[in-house]
Amino acid sequence: MPETNPRWDIFCTVVDNFGDIGVTWRLARQLVAEHSVRVRLWVDDLRAFERLCPEIDTQLAQQWQQGVEVRQWLVEWLPVDAADVVIAAFACQLPASYMDAMAARAQPPLWLNLDYLSAEDWVVGCHGLPSVKYRHVQKYFFFPGFRQDTGGLLRERGLLERRRKFQQDASAQREFLQGLGVDRAPGSQLISLFAYENAGLASWFDCLASDSTPSHMLVPEGRILGDVERWLGVEGLAAGDVHVRDGLTVQVLPFVRQDQYDLLLWSCDFNAVRGEDSFVRAQWAGRPLLWHIYRQDEDIHLDKLEAFLTLYTKGLTRPASEAISGLWRAWNTGVTMTDHWLATRKHSPELQQHAEAWCLEQALQDDLAAALVQFYVNWI
Repeated sequence: MPETNPRWDIFCTVVDNFGDIGVTWRLARQLVAEHSVRVRLWVDDLRAFERLCPEIDTQLAQQWQQGVEVRQWLVEWLPVDAADVVIAAFACQLPASYMDAMAARAQPPLWLNLDYLSAEDWVVGCHGLPSVKYRHVQKYFFFPGFRQDTGGLLRERGLLERRRKFQQDASAQREFLQGLGVDRAPGSQLISLFAYENAGLASWFDCLASDSTPSHMLVPEGRILGDVERWLGVEGLAAGDVHVRDGLTVQVLPFVRQDQYDLLLWSCDFNAVRGEDSFVRAQWAGRPLLWHIYRQDEDIHLDKLEAFLTLYTKGLTRPASEAISGLWRAWNTGVTMTDHWLATRKHSPELQQHAEAWCLEQALQDDLAAALVQFYVNWI
C-alpha cells in the first residue's frame, strides 16, 4: 500500500436499529485489525451502537473501541480534516463542511458510497462506477455482493476455520449455550429467530408445536417478541423467559454482541435472520436459513428476495428449491407457513449440504474489507 497508515472515515446513520451500525462497526474493526489502517467511525446514534458494543460510552464525543476511533456524529458538526478514504455507508449524506474539507485537500480523498447488499443483476454493472461529484471530488459506487465483480461479503480472516472447529466441538457449543441459560430440549432441533414483526409467525409456531420432532426456539430480544407474546398468550416477555407448548420450547435470549451472535448461529440447526448483517453471518454459519428482508415501499424488496433466491437455489433439486423458496416467500409476505415448513423439513439433509456448499463458494471471493482496500490501492 502506498501509504503506511492511510486514514479512513466511515459515516453511519442508524436507520433501522442495528443493521447499518452492525455492518459499519464490523467493517471498521476488520480494516484496523487486518489492514493496518486508521479508522474513524462516525455514528449518529450511540445508544443503538451500545447494544452491539456495551463498552461504548454514549456521552462521549470521541472514544476508542477495539482499535477504532468512534466519533459521535453531532447535529452541530465540528470541522475536522477529511481522511484519505471516505465511506458514506448506505448513501448517507455527509456534513456540508466535511465535504468542503474533502475538496480542500491537496490530494482529494477516495469517496465511496457503500451500498446495500443485493443479488440483482444490475449490481455487477454498477459496482465501482463513478457517481456524483462534489466540486472536483468524485464519488464511486461500491456494492457488496454474491458474484465476481462485486465487493464481496464481510468475512474476517480465519472465520470459517473457527466456525468449523466450534461446530465439531459439542462441549464448546454446550458451554456457550449454557452461558446464555439454554438447556437444549432433549432430541430437539435448535432454531434461532431474529426477525421483524411477522404475521406468518403464528402458523409457523403452530406447525412446530404439533411436529413429532421437538423444536427449541431461541429468540433474541427484538421486534418479533410482540408476535411471540400473542402466540403464547402472555405479555412482557424478557430475556430468560422459557415457555413450552407441546413440541415447541420458546426461549427469549438477551440481545448479544456480534461475536456471540456468530456462536449462536453456529450452534443452531436452522437460523431465521433479518436485515443485512445477520443475513450474511447466517450464510457463514453453513446452516439452512430463512431471511426476513427489510420491507421497502411498493414491495421492491421482493425483487431483491427473488434475485437472491435465483442465485442461492442453483444446484438444488427442484423439490428442495421449491420448498425453501416457498418458505422464504411465505415468511416475507406474512402468509401461512405450514405447508412450506413441512416441505422444507422433508428436504433438510439436502438443504444442509447446500448451505455448506454455498458458504464455501462465497468464501472463494475476496471479502468486502479486502476488496475496499484493493480498490483504494488501484485508485491511487
